[in-house]
Amino acid sequence: MHIVILGNGIAGITAARYIRKLSGHDITVISAETDHFFSRTALMYIYMGHMRYEDTKPYEDWFWEKNRIQLLRTYIKRIDFNARKLYGSAGEVLAYDKLLLATGSASNKFGWPGQDLQGVGGLYSYQDLENMERFSDGLQRAVIVGGGLIGIEMAEMFHSRHIPVTFLVREESYWDMVLPPEESAMVNRHIRENGINLRLSTELKEIVDDGQGRACAVITNTGERIDCGYVGLTAGVHPNVGFLKDSGLEIERGILVNEFLETNIPHVYAAGDCVQHRNPLPGRRPIEAVWYTGRMAGEVAAYNICGTSGVSTGTIPQGGQQVAYDPGIWFNSAKFIDIEYQVYGEVPAQLPDSYASLYWEHPDGRKSIRLVYNKGKGNILGFNLMGVRYRHEVCEKWIKEQTHIEVVLQNLGIANFDPEFYRQYEEDLIALYNRQSGKNLQLEKRRGLAGALRFLKGQPST
Repeated sequence: MHIVILGNGIAGITAARYIRKLSGHDITVISAETDHFFSRTALMYIYMGHMRYEDTKPYEDWFWEKNRIQLLRTYIKRIDFNARKLYGSAGEVLAYDKLLLATGSASNKFGWPGQDLQGVGGLYSYQDLENMERFSDGLQRAVIVGGGLIGIEMAEMFHSRHIPVTFLVREESYWDMVLPPEESAMVNRHIRENGINLRLSTELKEIVDDGQGRACAVITNTGERIDCGYVGLTAGVHPNVGFLKDSGLEIERGILVNEFLETNIPHVYAAGDCVQHRNPLPGRRPIEAVWYTGRMAGEVAAYNICGTSGVSTGTIPQGGQQVAYDPGIWFNSAKFIDIEYQVYGEVPAQLPDSYASLYWEHPDGRKSIRLVYNKGKGNILGFNLMGVRYRHEVCEKWIKEQTHIEVVLQNLGIANFDPEFYRQYEEDLIALYNRQSGKNLQLEKRRGLAGALRFLKGQPST
């Protein structure tokens, strides 16, 4: 059987690796972006000089031939699902028995005048990185449009080379559709403390042509002109499915799949950023352009593509039963320049009436802990952490078991995994709760890795 995977990102490559573990099928991975798989999240570190491109490749170049995974560098223009054939830009015709679509995301453009000029680009592909590099030498100012995670990454990249940055965010506060008000305000302050010109409630109206096809300025919705030599468009991404429209594949915003990552076309699967789940699980979104969900989906797709053929042990249940995609409780992590961010479970930007929140912030304004819980039952719902690290497994266990907020608070020390000798702030959080509730809770003594392991194994503290 010949399995073709379109896309060499984390979803496609994870699928290829697991298909090889599970079977001896022929595998071809197709990509127009790069010859080899690389860590997309490390693009910024190449620009900043912390890594070389070859350092971002998790596998040596010989890995693919050794594991009998054929790589093809080409752009697929069209797929004939009835004939089970893909047509490449250089005239290639590739037949498949089963196909995995893992085409990833593309940067959003909203029809701004000048958006296709030279010196304008996003930050998603390796080609986007090359575009930034091409225009960085002698650059006097960059303007970045869009206040999400990609925008702040691009701002940090330019800032690392001492290139002045103006950051246009149409919302009233940075990422305020995701972050609660206090955390959003913290990031606002931190961006400005780093010398980045943050413009809130400001939108792009037009990118100005210098007369030779290159961007030279932007015009905002207030009519202000900001001179610049590069415009970063980072107003989110969307599933990269444009070339699949009118192909017979069911697509809304992304490729529609069921819980087994099957599309409406037999023998065709989809995974990663390009996917839209027909029936997302509670607490999850139909489209999630996140690295770890792409990895999970790639593994699940491999199991379902292979079935149990040739597998004596492993994740697939015997008897040909399919494996459902289940990414579990929501989590994510990021970095706002120097402030690390982690979120586990439900932490909405605006709390519904049935939720309560305990929020503690360090006096330096660069660390915070937020616990979200159910007002009525008192069970923990989510954790939001800025500049403080908590163990994923511990937080997830508390959320799954609907642990009461007071039990969580008393045992919070076992969740903390900041480096040794870092000050811990769980006692401050308990003191805040006691002041607000009139209780007299005390922090349990068990802390650190040993305490966390005992907790995860269900063992009592010692």
